Amino acid sequence: MKKLKIGIIGCGNISSIYMENCPKFPQLELVACADLDVMRAQLQAEKFGVPRACSVEELLSDPTIELVINLTIPKAHASVCIQALEAGKHVYTEKPLAVTREEGKQILETAKKHNLLVGSAPDTFLGAGIQTAINLIEQGEIGVPIGASAFMICRGHEHWHPDPTFYYDNGGGPMFDMGPYYLTALVALLGPIKRIAGSARISYQERTVLSTPKAGTKIEVSTPTHISGVIDFDSGVIGSITTSFDAFGGTSLPPIEIYGSEGTLLVPDPNTFGGPVKIRKRDEKEFIEVPLAYGYSQNNRGLGVADMAKAILEGGKYRANSELAYHVLEAMHGFHDSSDSGKHYLMESTCERPESVSLELQA
Repeated sequence: MKKLKIGIIGCGNISSIYMENCPKFPQLELVACADLDVMRAQLQAEKFGVPRACSVEELLSDPTIELVINLTIPKAHASVCIQALEAGKHVYTEKPLAVTREEGKQILETAKKHNLLVGSAPDTFLGAGIQTAINLIEQGEIGVPIGASAFMICRGHEHWHPDPTFYYDNGGGPMFDMGPYYLTALVALLGPIKRIAGSARISYQERTVLSTPKAGTKIEVSTPTHISGVIDFDSGVIGSITTSFDAFGGTSLPPIEIYGSEGTLLVPDPNTFGGPVKIRKRDEKEFIEVPLAYGYSQNNRGLGVADMAKAILEGGKYRANSELAYHVLEAMHGFHDSSDSGKHYLMESTCERPESVSLELQA
């Protein structure tokens, strides 16, 4: 099988799982990595056997590299994506696609100008758990989908993250941090979104870091930390979502539930690739766990890159695509805009519901 030559920009913590997984996919050949801190790139290259570590400029000027995986911080996503596209390379970026809608549009326009593809995390919806849930819906196991609920509720990253300040800055908060996982999963399950109603608040103007090495540092909060919203899907399904960093006592709520005319489906955590998936049909007394129908149930980050690479090499569609990523980016802003205006936010973008995964991507 022909391989696509890949370069990674951004050699922080998230790069490890990509470097570990890329060699597992027959479509991918990881040939270089780069970082503003070249020493960090060198350390990661040595650890994971990447042939070359270099500066960002050197990687972008290498004509043999066909696709760049952008693992920089969110505020740098747009600039790095556009630099890579201008250098003639396809791009796959970590979530979110960009911080603002304007930046997201610029990425899409640049890709179109150069006839290149853009993909974006999360690709967890391609994993065994959510794909099994999608399969059950497509097979009519819960009848016609009517409603959905999603919950991402925790006590805030200052309890564990070594440097949590950016989670409370513009472009952060629970919606922009974890919303991409939940909204991407919901669109993969139920299709595109038509309109949104949201309420958002900053519950605490200041947070205190409790984790090392910055324990005791004060963080001024400038983005909402508790957001609840209602989602009207094009299909007629009505969903609800709550994302919060303010639940210091935790939660017992499920990640995602889908309610159908013939049953209810429990969808696993969309920040993971595995299960469990459970279903309770009409008149049944309890939920029953369903065996996972696909093979990717571990941390398979990079699966979206492999799917995109296959489309580049062979033609056809890929699932973690730019239209889906931009639709999710717009939706996240929509919750905040609706809260600010007191009105529904009408989505301007749309996308296709990604096709179900087939086993041909198996490593």
